[in-house]
Amino acid sequence: MTRPEITVGILALQGAFLEHKSHLQKAIGRASPGSSLDTANFEIIEVRTPEQLASADSLVIPGGESTAISLIAERTGLLEPLRQFVRVDRKPVWGTCAGLILLSDEASKAKKGGQELIGGLHVRCQRNHFGRQAESFECNLPLPFVGEEDHPFKAVFIRAPIVEKILIGADATADVTEGVVRAPKMDCDLFDRTEIEVISSLPQTQGKEAGDIVAVRQGNIFGTSFHPELTPDVRLHAWWLQECVLSRSKE
Repeated sequence: MTRPEITVGILALQGAFLEHKSHLQKAIGRASPGSSLDTANFEIIEVRTPEQLASADSLVIPGGESTAISLIAERTGLLEPLRQFVRVDRKPVWGTCAGLILLSDEASKAKKGGQELIGGLHVRCQRNHFGRQAESFECNLPLPFVGEEDHPFKAVFIRAPIVEKILIGADATADVTEGVVRAPKMDCDLFDRTEIEVISSLPQTQGKEAGDIVAVRQGNIFGTSFHPELTPDVRLHAWWLQECVLSRSKE
C-alpha cells in the first residue's frame, strides 16, 4: 500500500519555528506502529518563500512577534500567498500565540500604525492580553481530546493573546474601535459560513480570570493562545497532524 505523502510547512520567518519542527518530528516518531500517523509519509519543511509555501499541504505559524512576522512576510512577498493558502485554498493551518493573532480577522491593542493580518479566522483577538513578558505563566488545561484525560496539558502563556470576540454575521462589522486592525476582505469571505468551535478556555489559575478563550477551531484553521512547543508534551502536535492534516488529505 502506498504511504500518503504529506508536506507540513512551518513558517520560519521569526519565532519558535524550530521548536515546532522538533515537536512534529517527535510526534510522528512516537506514533503507534500501524497507526495513521505511522503509516503516512510526512515531510517537515521550513517555509520562507512563496515557492516553499506552494509545496506545503499544511502550515504551522509559530509564536513570536506578530508585527515582525507580518512585516517580514510582506517584504518577502509571502503575505498574499499566505492569505490564498489559508482563506482560498483552505489548507490546514495552526497558529500559536502570534500565529493566532495573524490568522484572526481582527486584532485589538494593535501598535500604532497597525499590522497586516492574514485573516480567515472569524474572531477578534486581543494582543498581549496578560501583559508583559514578566507576567508570563503556565497552567494545566483540560484537553481531553488529546488523550490521557487524567494527564492535563501544561500550557505556556508568554505575552499571550486571547479570543475576545467571535465575529458572526452583523457582529463582523460592528464595534470597531481605535486600536483594532482588520484583515482585508476577500471574495471567498462571502461563502464562508463555517462555525467556530471553542476548544478551550482558561480555568481559574494564579489570579487569572477564568473563561478567557485560548483555543479555537474554524474549518481548516486551528488557533491557540499558548505555546505547546515549549513543553515536552507532543500530544497536541500529534492530534493536529491526525485530526486536521491527515483528515484533510483524505477528502
